Amino acid sequence: MSEQHHDQEAGAPAPQGTAEALRAGHAARARSAASRAAAVLRHIEAPDAETPDESQRAEILFKTTHAARIAAQALAVLSEGTPNPAADSRCARNCAAAASQAAQMGRLHDGDTELSAAAFQAAVTAAQAAGAASAAAALGANETLNSQADTAEKTAVTAAEAAGWMRPGEQIPQVPTGTRSGDVMAMMHF
Repeated sequence: MSEQHHDQEAGAPAPQGTAEALRAGHAARARSAASRAAAVLRHIEAPDAETPDESQRAEILFKTTHAARIAAQALAVLSEGTPNPAADSRCARNCAAAASQAAQMGRLHDGDTELSAAAFQAAVTAAQAAGAASAAAALGANETLNSQADTAEKTAVTAAEAAGWMRPGEQIPQVPTGTRSGDVMAMMHF
């Protein structure tokens, strides 16, 4: 084990230049995941004659709105404060987890089509990869795990595009973060 790796495991801060570079990667992944969540919300909000049960549609819309808001909150928290690879990677993980919840709702909304199921599975894989990159052993600074998370996020975007939830290269407006309680943020490990 290298001394640098040992220091990072012990919780020593990464050098500032490295921390800034890592933040850029985590932030890009978080923005992408938050955009996926917002895109699914927009997709579900669109008028749809195929949703027969209004109470089911209302529940799906509520859960998707919540997921998109959580992703937006995690992205907002990431942009605050100084770069910290461990904290930044947790924010990216939270964005990816919220996007996977939104994707699950997108899948339900679309009637579990093959493309929506694939987009949901890709979102889950992206959330798992982001979780591995933010785990205690990695602290958001493991290049291999970060690269795997980046790749999984790109795959999730491609799958969301194939499902019709977003268009290639489209800039998705973020949803409002709503009220941000410090207690709630602490409970969510932001």
